[in-house]
Amino acid sequence: MALNYNDIEIGNEMPVFTSATITRTHLVRYAGASGDFNPLHYDQTFIKAIGMKNVIAHGMLIMAIVGEAINSWVGNKYLRKFSARFLSMTEPVDWDDIENTKDRATIIVSAKVVKKFEENGEKRFQCDITAQDALGSKKLSGFFTATLP
Repeated sequence: MALNYNDIEIGNEMPVFTSATITRTHLVRYAGASGDFNPLHYDQTFIKAIGMKNVIAHGMLIMAIVGEAINSWVGNKYLRKFSARFLSMTEPVDWDDIENTKDRATIIVSAKVVKKFEENGEKRFQCDITAQDALGSKKLSGFFTATLP
């Protein structure tokens, strides 16, 4: 069933979106796709040299996961604005200890409608959005504005 503006009410929630567990392979692939080869995202020797424990996911990878969540609900053609603030780092899963580390590398995205309005001849709504890992550590917060028929 297609989403319609008249079906949207303040307080409605976007369906919760859960990402695949982020691995080092995801980080290397994202580095190749984005051109961001900062050693923070793949080089364990560099990480140890600067006093960190583990490599971290690209912030824009987390933002892309949030974008995927929005797109799966309203569709990219209806998105008008997406603003985000990064809150904490995300470490990839450790394969040798996957059962104990997967929750820190799985991103859960949720959003709630906070406003309905008209702008530029379109019926729009705004949602506050949050991404966190399965342990509850918030990774990103922000909002998006979309229009619907």
